[in-house]
Amino acid sequence: MTDAHAHLDACDEPTATLVGRAHEAGVTRIVTIGTGIESCRNALAIADGHEGVFAALGIDPHQSGTSEAGRLHELGELLAHPKAVAVGETGLDTVRRYATPVEQRRLLDAQLELAEERGLPVVIHNREADEETAAALEPFSGTVVLHCFSSPELAPLAVERGYYVSFAGNSTYAKTAALREAATVIPSDRILVETDSPYLAPQPVRGRRNEPGYIVHTIAALAQARGETFAELAAATHANAAAAFGLP
Repeated sequence: MTDAHAHLDACDEPTATLVGRAHEAGVTRIVTIGTGIESCRNALAIADGHEGVFAALGIDPHQSGTSEAGRLHELGELLAHPKAVAVGETGLDTVRRYATPVEQRRLLDAQLELAEERGLPVVIHNREADEETAAALEPFSGTVVLHCFSSPELAPLAVERGYYVSFAGNSTYAKTAALREAATVIPSDRILVETDSPYLAPQPVRGRRNEPGYIVHTIAALAQARGETFAELAAATHANAAAAFGLP
């Protein structure tokens, strides 16, 4: 299994402990996320130190009104690392307004351009900015991963455009049946699963700090919704992560 999105640098326990427990659960690959330049450096150090861990590097929308937005040249340098497999997370957020829409869009466009130049996939953060996100991504010709998918209304467009759609632990909650329904329309070669560790622990372990090994609960919930076996969805999402991020 692959955890397609985790913030290992934000977790409390040592990475070796988390990776060890993930391996015991059957998780053999983890994509850890950088959300700013120092976070990206930490993500690369973690990936370097652990087999099966890779890094997606970006500057998240919450920092688009800060000096981080002026460090794109450093981001470009970090993306040359052999374990850097994607640009992001980057995107738009109208819920946590730490930056203006103009600042967020400027930083998103710059990182989309960087992904185009490097031939890398882009990991997209979208919180209640469906129309704006769709418009920003329209000219992008590369691979798109919609991280922590929480916009059922966007599912048809995601399918039409061939985006990868990644579901996190929030898709297992009692009040998020619409997310599980959205998961049923995503093609079997475009669905991903993630923990977004240490956030959004799935229902069976809700209230705990999330970790990559807990991906099994999200796979189980989505497999049931899709009418598939756990093994079928685990294998499909593992293969899809390899295709999306170019993983071995």
